[in-house]
Parts: sequence; C-alpha cells; structure tokens
Amino acid sequence: MAVHRNQTSEIGINREFLEHVDKGLNCIPKFLSSRYFYDEIGDQLFVKIMNLPEYYLTRAEHEILKNQTSEIIKALQINKDTYFELIELGAGDGTKTKELLKPLVEQGYKFSYLPIDISGHALKNLKNSLKEEIPNLSVTTKQGDYFGVLDSIKDSKHPKIVLFLGSNLGNLEDKQAYDFLYKLGSSLKTNDKIFLGLDLVKSKDIVLPAYNDKQGITAQFNLNLLHRINKEFDADFDLNYFEHQPEYTEVEGIAKSYLVSTKNQIVDIKALDKKITFEKDEKIHTEISRKYNDNIINSILENTDLSIQEKLTDSQNYFSDYILKRD
Repeated sequence: MAVHRNQTSEIGINREFLEHVDKGLNCIPKFLSSRYFYDEIGDQLFVKIMNLPEYYLTRAEHEILKNQTSEIIKALQINKDTYFELIELGAGDGTKTKELLKPLVEQGYKFSYLPIDISGHALKNLKNSLKEEIPNLSVTTKQGDYFGVLDSIKDSKHPKIVLFLGSNLGNLEDKQAYDFLYKLGSSLKTNDKIFLGLDLVKSKDIVLPAYNDKQGITAQFNLNLLHRINKEFDADFDLNYFEHQPEYTEVEGIAKSYLVSTKNQIVDIKALDKKITFEKDEKIHTEISRKYNDNIINSILENTDLSIQEKLTDSQNYFSDYILKRD
C-alpha cells in the first residue's frame, strides 16, 4: 500500500494533481498514481487499513522492530561514541520507528532523528507525540520531497542511517526502484546505512485479502481517489458505478489495484473542461505493490553503490527489513 503523500496547494487548484489526472485518464490504458490517495479522508482510511486483520504488512514489520531491536542496532554497527543522524523517509505517525528510537535513547546513543514527510500536519503530530513519549530525543522535522531534503543535508559530515519502511519501495516499478535506490545511495557517504523494509513474495491467499478486506475499507480507500477528483476538480464520477479490483500472481510477485467501470459512462471534469469516456469493464490502474525476495532485490541493487549487509524477517517470514551499506 502506498504511503507517498502529495502536497496540496492551500490556495486554489492543485495543478500537479490536475495535470496528472488529465494525463492518466486520457491514456490507454488509464491510470492514476497512488500518491494521490492521501487527502484527509484517505489518511484516515489508511490508518484503518493498517489495523485490519487482513493487512499483515504493518504488524509483520512492527514485530521485527519490536522483537529484534538489539539485533538491528548490532547490524547497523552503531558506535555509542559517534554521533549520527537517523533519517526517516515518509515518517508518518512513527509508530514502528518508536520501537527503535526508545532503546537508542535509553542506551545513551548520540544521534538526532530527522523525519521527512511531505505532510506538515503528519510531522507536527509526530513531533508532539515524540515530545511526550521520548522527551530526551533530539528531533528535527523536515517537510518536503525526499531528495530535496536529502540534498539539503548532503554536506553533513556525520554518519547517516536512512529508514525507508513499510515496503514503500514496492509502489515503484523495478526500473523506478533502481533509480530511487541509486539516487539515494549517491546522497550518502561510504559506510552510511539504509534500513529498507520490503514485503516478501508469498501466496495469493495471504496477499490478496490485504488489498481487498472483508469490511471494504480498502475499496473505500481506492474509490476515495475519485471522490477527491470530484471535490477538487468539480468532476461528476458516480462512485456507485466503479468497483475496486485487486489482482496478484505469485509468479510475477506484484499486486495491482484497479478501479473498474461497471457500465459505459461519461465523466465530466470541469476543471479540465473535458469529458472522459469509460467503456464497461474498463480499468483505471491505481497502484502496484511489488513483493520481493533476495534475487529480486539483488537484481535491483545491481550497478548501485549499495550492498546487502543483513536481513531480518518476522516470525512468519512475511516481511523483511534489509540493511544496506553504501560502499
């Protein structure tokens, strides 16, 4: 599930989103990016998704961070006498990360926590909760695009550990994932580390329910993308005539989500001054969620400056956190 957030203009129309809608819905096949799931309603629905019994991803990674903290600290090769920067991309509410932050502070490690998120609201809430739960933690929030922020702290001479949790990398095509990790590696110095959370390839009966829960929360989450277009761009999508449809094959190892038109229909998007035609059963591709194994991630890391140093998995072998080193 994607957790990339798009920054909405506080005044007027979000031009970046509007241009994306214009491009995606006038393409064959149609598509919309999962990064636009996250308005206020989308944020609330995703919190519900993370707590669903079918959505194993959050629980599995939380288990690793909670039960293998000592192993993580050891594998990251953190020196108690050396100050370092702990940077998190897409920090969100920080629930899982707190499992690592608390023992680092309690054991006297010298570091600052730098959560990065496109959402200023999310960062404010995170900073407030950290002040209450871990008052001795040094926190500097950074709002903005991952690489824009990383470029701003690139010249820092302190060792860095970058957290990229939740299998967010899986929302990228493999070529995009390579480009992302290559650029991330180039932002770091030799021996800096990346703590990378990845969902592992597993059977259809486990994966599909995570994207199609019995309560229909994930369907609401995906359909909210059309509601957002209606609200922000004066469109007239009738959500009664679109259905959420997830697909997954273990051989490919990629879950895909679609919104499917249940009849022939025409949608008017007034902000674009365009009408979009949908055939019955026509799909809008909204999300991919790549699942990984060692071969897949090693293939993506090929020709980057990053190498795998350690791998930690949950008790059911559903999820893995890889520790990468900048060579």
